[in-house]
Amino acid sequence: MLDWANQPLPYKIYSGLDPIPLPTELPELGAPALSAIAGPPAAVEGEEVPDQRALASVLFLSAGITKRKRYPGGEIAFRAASCTGALYEIELYVVCQDLAGLAAGLYHFGPADFALRRLRQGDYRGVLARATAGEQSVLHAPLTIVCTGTYWRNAWKYQARTYRHFGWDNGTILANLLATCTSLGLPASVICGFVDADVNRLCSLDTQREVAFSMVTVGRVATEPPVPPPLDPLTFDTRRLSASEVDYPVMCEMHAFSSLGIADEVPAWRAAARSLRAAEAERVPTGAVVELRPSSDAEMPQDSTERVILRRGSTRRFERGASWTFEQLSNALYRATQGIDADFLQRSSSTHDTRPPLLNDLYLIVHAVDGLKPGAYVLCRQRWALELLREGRFRNEAGYLGLGQDLPADASLVVFFLADLRTILAQLGNRGYRATQLEAGIVGGRLYLAAYAQRLGASGLTFYDDDVVEFFSPHARSKSCIFCMTLGKSAGLRQT
Repeated sequence: MLDWANQPLPYKIYSGLDPIPLPTELPELGAPALSAIAGPPAAVEGEEVPDQRALASVLFLSAGITKRKRYPGGEIAFRAASCTGALYEIELYVVCQDLAGLAAGLYHFGPADFALRRLRQGDYRGVLARATAGEQSVLHAPLTIVCTGTYWRNAWKYQARTYRHFGWDNGTILANLLATCTSLGLPASVICGFVDADVNRLCSLDTQREVAFSMVTVGRVATEPPVPPPLDPLTFDTRRLSASEVDYPVMCEMHAFSSLGIADEVPAWRAAARSLRAAEAERVPTGAVVELRPSSDAEMPQDSTERVILRRGSTRRFERGASWTFEQLSNALYRATQGIDADFLQRSSSTHDTRPPLLNDLYLIVHAVDGLKPGAYVLCRQRWALELLREGRFRNEAGYLGLGQDLPADASLVVFFLADLRTILAQLGNRGYRATQLEAGIVGGRLYLAAYAQRLGASGLTFYDDDVVEFFSPHARSKSCIFCMTLGKSAGLRQT
C-alpha cells in the first residue's frame, strides 16, 4: 500500500535562492513534429548559440508543466514528457557560457515557477570537458544540460525498479529535447560517457539521493571553454522531499557499478560503444516481410513540435478494436527509430544514412493495423520492414505480458524493446545497461510524439520480463526486455 501522506514533492526546491524567471513568450518552432523527432541533427556551418528564449523553449518542451488537473486531494501538474507514475524524478541543470540574457554559470531548472536558480557563477563548461575526456560536442557546446535522477521520488512507489525508470524517464525527456533542438536549428548530442564523480561534484549532489545520469549538449561554438573557476562545495539548503525516506541500497549499488571512475576510462568506453554493431544488421529475415510505407514529408501530418508536445499525454484507456492504418504505423516506426546523435552509438559517415545500429530491437504484437495480419513481428531497420514471426490473435497474451492490464489488450498494437544485454555488457561494461535503458526511453518518447502527431494515443508500460522474451522466442531467446509502449486510439480523445 502506498503511503500517500509521505508522497515526495515532485520538485527539487532550493530554499533562499532567488528565481531567475525564464521568458514565457517562446519562439514558434513551426517544424512538423514527425520531421523533428527523426532529425537528422541540425547541420552546423559556423556557430549556433541559443539565447535565453531558445533555452526556455528547450526546458519548457522537455520538462516544463504543460497542464494541471485537480482532484479531491489536490492537484497534479503534468510535464511535457511522460514519466512513470507521474513522479518526475529527473532534474535538469544548465551549464553555460554567457548567453544573450543569461550570464555564464551552473543553474537548476525549476518547473514549478518556470525559473532558473544560479548555483555557481562563472563558466564551468571546462569541468564537463574534463569529465568527458575532451568529447568534441562537449568541448564546443555553449551549453550542456545535465540530467540527474532522484531515487526516492520514484522509489516511493516503484522501490528498487526505480533505477530502470531513470533511463525510461530521462529518455522521454530527451526525445522532446532533441526534437525541440532540431526545430530550433540547434545541434544536440546525448552524452553518456563521463566521470560520474566529477559531474556529481559540479552539481554538488548528495549521491545517496540524487545522481547524474546523462547529459545533452546544445548548440555549437568554435572555441573551447576556458579553465573553470575553483569548484567549491555548495551549501544551499533544499526542502525535504517527504517526512521520511526508505533506502533501497541496490539502486546505489547498480549506479556505482555502472559509473566511470577516472577520465582515462571514458575514451576507451566511448570507442567500444561506437564500434558496437547490432546483430540485426547482419541477420537475414526468414519469415514473411512487409516493407514500411511511411508518408512523404508533404503528405504527413503537419502539426508543429510544440503543438504535439502540448497535446501529448499518456493514454489511460484505448478504444478496443480501433485500428491504426499501416501508413500511421510506418510513420511512427520509421520516424522514431532514425539514428540518435549520442556518444554511445556508432556515428554514420554519411548524413543520408538513417540506419546506424541501435542497442534495442523492436518487437511488436499487432492486434488491429489495417493491411497487416495480426501476429508477432520484429522490425528490420536495415530493410525498413516488419518480419512476421508468428501469425495469430494475441490480445489475451499481450494483456498478460503487460502485468494483466487492459491497455496492452485493448491497444491497436504493443511494441516491446528487447536488447542483447550479454553482448552489450561484454563490450561496454555495466555502463552499457544505462545506455540501453536511456536509448529505449528516447525511442519510446519518439513513439509517443509520433502517435500524438497523428491524433492517436500511446502509453508506456511495465511487463513480465522473462515472459516477454519467451513469447518472442526462439527469435528473441538471447535478449532481455527493456521497455514497452502501447499504441492505439485513445478512448474519448478530443480532436483539437
